[in-house]
Amino acid sequence: MSHENVAVRAKTGLLSVKNVVLIGMFGALAAVVMMIEFPLPMIAPAFYELDLSEVPALVGTFAIGPVAGVMIEAVKILVKLLLKPTSTAYVGELANFCIGCAYLLPAGLIYMRNKSKKSALTGMVVGTIIMTVAGCLINAYVLLPFYSRFYGMPMETLIGMGAAINPAIGNVLTFVIIAVAPFNIIKGILISAVTLMIYKRISVILKAH
Repeated sequence: MSHENVAVRAKTGLLSVKNVVLIGMFGALAAVVMMIEFPLPMIAPAFYELDLSEVPALVGTFAIGPVAGVMIEAVKILVKLLLKPTSTAYVGELANFCIGCAYLLPAGLIYMRNKSKKSALTGMVVGTIIMTVAGCLINAYVLLPFYSRFYGMPMETLIGMGAAINPAIGNVLTFVIIAVAPFNIIKGILISAVTLMIYKRISVILKAH
């Protein structure tokens, strides 16, 4: 490969100067947004707080690609840890990264095949579904058992916090189906709606530069 080809790839590839700057910018913005959390008290216990940090990450994913989306998620977690140390021995941050990628990757891959509004909508619907499934599995097998041990709370206490909102919750399975799944569906809908509202304007600015 000639030096000219290497130079062209360096300017236009995933790790071009422009893309690296954008990945860092979107990641830092996502970290700031991640720290703005709010509960959904009618859906899930108060220790579940929703943030919209996947909005900057999804904009970056659509603009640069799904691999960039994963990199933005990683930058987001690293910057968040610099701004606010972990309170969950990094397990909460790791789970946030995995669940975020479960949304971004399918959305980005589908959009990358055909960059249209319909494709973006399809990607966000599929991403929301996969994120919801991943969120349920990660909560059932990782987060809830970890929080039970880490905070010295019996699993029955955590389940009881869910039952206080919805009496149909009686075990881990019903907890993730009745509380965690709707929580992630609402999160996916909000992320998708906000991204749809702002992406077109931001993409115009990015293309102009």
